[in-house]
Amino acid sequence: MGWLSPHPRPCSYLERGALTVGTGGFGCHAIGATGQAVGVPRRATVLTVTTVTLTSDAMEATRTHRRSRHRGAGRENASPDAPVYTIDELAAATGVPSRTVRHYQWVGALQPPARKGRIALYREEHLQRLQLIGKLQDRGLHLRAIRDALRQAAHRRLSLEEWLGLGEQLRQPWSAETPLVLSEADLSQRLGNRPAGFVTTLVRAGLLHRQGDQLATAYLVPSPGLLDIGLRLHDAGLDIETGAEAAALIRHSMRRAAAKLVKHFAKRSGRGFARSRSAGDVGEALTALRSFGAEAVRLVFAQEIERALRAAMEKGAVPAPQRRRR
Repeated sequence: MGWLSPHPRPCSYLERGALTVGTGGFGCHAIGATGQAVGVPRRATVLTVTTVTLTSDAMEATRTHRRSRHRGAGRENASPDAPVYTIDELAAATGVPSRTVRHYQWVGALQPPARKGRIALYREEHLQRLQLIGKLQDRGLHLRAIRDALRQAAHRRLSLEEWLGLGEQLRQPWSAETPLVLSEADLSQRLGNRPAGFVTTLVRAGLLHRQGDQLATAYLVPSPGLLDIGLRLHDAGLDIETGAEAAALIRHSMRRAAAKLVKHFAKRSGRGFARSRSAGDVGEALTALRSFGAEAVRLVFAQEIERALRAAMEKGAVPAPQRRRR
């Protein structure tokens, strides 16, 4: 257990379709958790946000899905001159394999086709929907989340622009900290005068990651802030191993607390969290949490550590200090 343990990305709930907004609420579904790879932190890579332009044709394809459900899947609603595709022709036109098209239909992300006997007939709205799904998947969204957003857009509960705007807010980091890559010389200057084997101890604790070969070694610092805290605690008499174990305890408790808080706020959506269930109100509440949440955690931790120390002293669990030998 080190200072940096695996933790889920802040946007993972949206990507798994765990967050829905609109009259259906800002809610959580029972979906398996997705973890983060051990070692390199999530902000070690540069996130590039790509803007998706939602055309009127794509929105019309979304509304057509709703109309087709009311009129019946087997009825042809388009004009006779509109292009018609078999599933293989649709796959060739979009680059989406036939089995994937069937899967999209099965999960409800793609509207059902018209049928002529046993032949499924797809039209332009199906092609546009597949293109839109592809663009949303390029943004890292899970198919279930895409399906839910398209359904709400079809019922005019929430525009896709609002839903995607909320997704961008969920992806914003809660800390401005970024990883660093240091050469051996830069690392030596940052660490100062330390005992032999200290760098290995930092690597073992997860505060550093070696990169490169033996001739040109560099070090990735996943969290410069945690490294600085570890060094200051070490100077105050708290060794790196003990600090790493303490950090693992804190991270374990905070991971569980964060998951419970997300469920709590989701349950209270529109009834104590966000004035309504609109994307704007939910986004405003998230922005406030991002601004004040860390300070609230710091204050609560300070109160609880004070309480725990008082209780330990009353029970005699705190060892008495010993005199220094001269």
